[in-house]
Amino acid sequence: MSADFWIFVVIGFFAQLVDGALGMAFGLLSTTSLLAFGVPPATASAMTHITEIFTTAASGVSHIYHRNIDWRLVLRLAPAGMIGGALGAYGVSNVDAKALEPFVSAYLVLVGLYILFKAFQPLWLREVKDWAVPFIGLGGGALDAAGGGGWGSIVTTSLIGRGHEPKKVIGSTNLTEFVVTLTISATFVVTLGWSNLGSAIGLILGGVLAAPLGALVVRRLPVRPLMIAVALIIIVTSAIRIF
Repeated sequence: MSADFWIFVVIGFFAQLVDGALGMAFGLLSTTSLLAFGVPPATASAMTHITEIFTTAASGVSHIYHRNIDWRLVLRLAPAGMIGGALGAYGVSNVDAKALEPFVSAYLVLVGLYILFKAFQPLWLREVKDWAVPFIGLGGGALDAAGGGGWGSIVTTSLIGRGHEPKKVIGSTNLTEFVVTLTISATFVVTLGWSNLGSAIGLILGGVLAAPLGALVVRRLPVRPLMIAVALIIIVTSAIRIF
């Protein structure tokens, strides 16, 4: 097996470890790392989302088992997220990679800054406004597909910030991410073909190996310093690519 394959295994492994601790950032870290190794934006996002089919499926089933799902929230999020994801994946697949990379990197810098902000910010709950849920799902799906990640950091934090119960938000968002990721991956396969995406197997292997360690990571590592570290990694690597 090539050296690139094992690099992708390592990327998938550590990205899943961080995701297990934060409930987000697998896509952001995977995509940022793949871009740093010269993978085109559309291919990097596609590889990440194909990998996430497996990790989000396991996560969704677990949350159903533990009754962390608000099915009304899922029914509002899922259709909008799937539409946004398909549009974002189609758009990023049909734009020149060189022209797109600065915009993807700028988006990742903004998400990194947002995670950094949330790391230092106490949670202020507001009145729940359900009318905003489909719009959050639409925007989260589109940006997740175009940037290779961000569904959890955008959708989860937005819904919790609007006053939804955190446990139900995390469970519902993780379950919904499976169908959104499936839609995004199918769109990428149709537009890019599978031949460019075979290296996703390395990411899948790394992610699956790390998945059982998620609970241990949550118990042992402090969340706030980890959020700060993730944010700084995303910001620095993306900024370097911009400049």
